[in-house]
Amino acid sequence: MAFRRLPLLLKYQRQAYSSEASDLALSSLTAVSPIDGRYARHAKPLRESFSEYGLIKHRVEVEVRWFQFMAELEGLSQIPALSPEANKFLSDVVDNFSLSDAQRVKEIESITNHDVKAVEYLLKEKVSSHKQLAEMSEFFHFSCTSEDINNLAYGSMLKEARQTHILPAMAKVIDVLRGVAHAEADTPMLGRTHGQPATPTTLGKEMANFAFRLQRQYDQFAGVEIQGKFNGAVGNFNAHMVACPSLDWPTLAEKFVTERLGLAYNHYSTQIEPHDMIAELFDASARFNTVLLDCNKDMWAYISLGYFKTKAIAGEVGSSTMPHKVNPIDFEASEGNLGLANAMMNHLSGKLPISRYQRDLTDSTCMRNIGVGFAHSLIAYNSTLKGFNKLQVQDERLLAELNENWEVLAEPIQTVMRLYDVAEPYEKLKALTRGRKLDQKAMQEFVKSLEGEIPQSEIERLLKLTPASYLGAAPELALRV
Repeated sequence: MAFRRLPLLLKYQRQAYSSEASDLALSSLTAVSPIDGRYARHAKPLRESFSEYGLIKHRVEVEVRWFQFMAELEGLSQIPALSPEANKFLSDVVDNFSLSDAQRVKEIESITNHDVKAVEYLLKEKVSSHKQLAEMSEFFHFSCTSEDINNLAYGSMLKEARQTHILPAMAKVIDVLRGVAHAEADTPMLGRTHGQPATPTTLGKEMANFAFRLQRQYDQFAGVEIQGKFNGAVGNFNAHMVACPSLDWPTLAEKFVTERLGLAYNHYSTQIEPHDMIAELFDASARFNTVLLDCNKDMWAYISLGYFKTKAIAGEVGSSTMPHKVNPIDFEASEGNLGLANAMMNHLSGKLPISRYQRDLTDSTCMRNIGVGFAHSLIAYNSTLKGFNKLQVQDERLLAELNENWEVLAEPIQTVMRLYDVAEPYEKLKALTRGRKLDQKAMQEFVKSLEGEIPQSEIERLLKLTPASYLGAAPELALRV
């Protein structure tokens, strides 16, 4: 039975490709994603690692390093040792890889319709002018499946971006919070549980909480082992062992991945590295982001309560209709981008470890997006840092709120009463304070009424206690982080 294409589909295709919008050149104004548009300055550092150029560059490095590695193997006599000049020629190909080289790969790919094979053909072109290398050029991609190259390229990309860009950005956020924790260690602040006035704390201690939590997630993110596999079409070294059965290919593959590329080796895989480690990496990154999201929400709320004032920047507009407003836009921008980052990372961490049989292709298009979550993360980290840079602590507001809530001293007073076996201490303080605002006079009169039930020294100590001095170990804990 013959099949024909529907006329409606043809009409739609003609309309889609004739759109004037398709003629717009890519720029910060025409980019579909704000990563490459509005926020490009924040995500720009990641282009070297996570762009198509970055992927091609790392593929080239894997292919070249494997070629050099094989030329050093004593048991592979068919591949002669490289001269020092030939080795330098190959290393220069890696070290001097350019945008024009990447563009040439794309030109070749337009013919081959295979991106990894295009890299192999580029390398053959590169060495065609070198006699020894030209004669050996068929050993590029020897016994490799495309995923041997791809997974190591992606692993190298992740390793490079984590060390060079992501970890330093995370560290800056932690350092700022630690700095605020130390600087404001003694600044008293009303605590809030369920949003209601609660036991006092210090501003520094609250920042120390976030600094400690973020440091823990930073350490876990930094500690994720980035693995690579290099074992052929379905992970069994089939072609390797037919070609050269005398070599210990599993050991050689591990040596190549660990010593030449600096990645950990995954001994067990199908055609693809199973991506479990990428899931671990994204999960750790997402947990860091979740803690920072929590911090952003609290900072937004503290600004709303008047604990902080946001500096007005000359020329900036807070509202298009309300001239007085200075909005906490940086913490809000960070919050939104952290949500986008985690949405992408959570999807990839759940998707990538799953592949049918020895592999399906669903991971391929997803892997091209591994930098997206990190880009939104960097945008968020920079927004948080910008937000903190604008803040001014409002000490008078913090103290005024504490002095408006003397009822928070019900906790220490009833605790001392318990210590001296006073009858129903909790119930007495509950009757005095629940749902009521007490001032200094009322609270101290209650303390004085305890004469004869607790030692006079305790009464005198409680009379000196104020909401601003009832801080426990908060200052010390803040300084210790």
